[in-house]
Amino acid sequence: MNVASPVTASAIAPLATDDPRGLLRFIACGSVDDGKSTLMGQLLWASGVVPDDQRLRLEGDAQRLGRDRTEVDYSHLLDGLASEREQGITIDVAYRFFSTARRAFIMADAPGHEQYTCNMLTGASTADLAVLLVDARHGLKTQTYRHSYLSWFVGIRHLVLAVNKMDIVGYDRERFQVIAEQYRAFVTKLGIENVQSIPVCATQGDNVASTSAKMRWYGGPSLLSYLEGAETRLRRSGTPATFYMPVQWINRPDHEFRGLAGTVAAGMARPGQPVRVLPAGRDTKIARIVTLDGDLDQAIEGQSVTVTLADDVDVTRGDVLASPTAGLGLTRHVKARLAWFGPHALKPDDHFLLKLGHKIAVATVSAVSKKTLLETLESAPAGSLQFNDIGAVELALDRQIVCHGSEESPTLRGFILIDRTSNDTVAAGFVESFGEPERNIHPPRFDIGVRERRALNGHGSGVIWMTGLSGAGKSTLGNELVKRLYARGVRTALLDGDNLRNGLNKDLGFSLADRAENIRRTGELAKLMADAGLVVVVALISPFRAQRDAIRDTFAPGEFIEVHVDVPLAVAEQRDPKGLYRKARLGLLPDFTGIDSGYERPEKPEVVIDATSISPQEAADYLCERLQSSGLL
Repeated sequence: MNVASPVTASAIAPLATDDPRGLLRFIACGSVDDGKSTLMGQLLWASGVVPDDQRLRLEGDAQRLGRDRTEVDYSHLLDGLASEREQGITIDVAYRFFSTARRAFIMADAPGHEQYTCNMLTGASTADLAVLLVDARHGLKTQTYRHSYLSWFVGIRHLVLAVNKMDIVGYDRERFQVIAEQYRAFVTKLGIENVQSIPVCATQGDNVASTSAKMRWYGGPSLLSYLEGAETRLRRSGTPATFYMPVQWINRPDHEFRGLAGTVAAGMARPGQPVRVLPAGRDTKIARIVTLDGDLDQAIEGQSVTVTLADDVDVTRGDVLASPTAGLGLTRHVKARLAWFGPHALKPDDHFLLKLGHKIAVATVSAVSKKTLLETLESAPAGSLQFNDIGAVELALDRQIVCHGSEESPTLRGFILIDRTSNDTVAAGFVESFGEPERNIHPPRFDIGVRERRALNGHGSGVIWMTGLSGAGKSTLGNELVKRLYARGVRTALLDGDNLRNGLNKDLGFSLADRAENIRRTGELAKLMADAGLVVVVALISPFRAQRDAIRDTFAPGEFIEVHVDVPLAVAEQRDPKGLYRKARLGLLPDFTGIDSGYERPEKPEVVIDATSISPQEAADYLCERLQSSGLL
């Protein structure tokens, strides 16, 4: 996937009255088999842009399948790849130009399969409007949420919900209204108010190019009518004070001319206007604005031009010409929102090429802090991102880049990450904030360290991290283990949820973010105690694998022992020593692990304790033997 500028923002403005054919770019997206390609094919067919030979071929195909000549498969108007026609799915983004008496359109038909979400994002990156298709029988799906979020992600603020296959649900008005209300409630959380819901039947053309007599209860426009009158992004003249233009290439047709070619990203450029070359910071002035049709007195946002400068200044591809007061930032460290499409998990210390504007830098992932839960739009703690995850990351760069953290500056806000080996685009993102991290904190150096403390104690140190469902018996097992270690003369500490929340973590609640902070603090405390020479026993549910792995990574090999205290949910709920499951079932404890929040079992724990077949005392004895053989004791 090659994406030149995957993250752009749509500055929605009213359609100019003197431009009735103002171009509208829109993308159609939805889940597999929701009928998206059929719907878009209907639009093309109804607009009269399908060539006669293609019409005859589709009508002939219908006859060969025993259908009426008019029962054509409209989806074939967009399936350009042989594999698409064979599998009956959309793989690549299909672009089609068509027009009506009122307007011209560029339509992007995006794939619905999760495997090709990155292609959908490519199509959305240049769109002003998105048409989200859902099957009336199934309603909103994960892909609906994902495509809607990604549309917002690239700056689209104008959405159409097309509820398809209304014929299968008997043109049920109530069913349509339920889906429309659910969708509006979701996108409102994104701050999108401009949503139009339309009930359609793509195969029959109901409410596609004209309103349907079968759904008289619907008083709104057809899809085509709505698109003809929809608002679109217009060029903004801006002011010289906000001007900036990334340099795409150096224009040298001969030894006498040297121009800087690019597209004006914001504001206005005029000859004689002061500009600064970034990141070098050299100030000069614009001498000329050159095009094939001659010099211009000014250039505004969206125009592709060649600029010459008054002074002989060193400028290369990827540099930015900007007004001195444009408010752009120079940085080697960014906090960003990222959509991940790589074949392997994104983790801290991974390296990529970052392309922002026309600048390329080597980017190292400093941190992966959160991921977005699509259906609720809540943030959950994460130490990595899996395929199709969207999350918050921090990136350290090997050189300065020019960027902007505002939605009003999409060109220098959006970027892609490129795999350095395969050259594939593996992520798209936008800068949320930037600035160099604090450099005035350094690791302490003490004369007495962990080695000396272990020698004094006569045993090793580390952490035994017990994870499992509430009621699995972690604290009971931890208490039995500490008693046995104490009897052997081992210096220990026991950390569990109750003693931590009564002191160190009493300021934390039970939201997903607070629970993640509870675990992070516990890991930091356990690390300090282990460095002090103690064997630290931790008993926490700690449900997410990434959180546990992030703590493991702070320890040397062999110093972090993960113990999965394993019981079936039914057994843990039957025990329920604190009455927490009962409260969760009554809805009094939201996001309770095992009920309405997941538990990720350890993939390769050092020890698994089947707490249904062994007593806490027997398990503690077994753990002592394992610790002895591991060298920790």
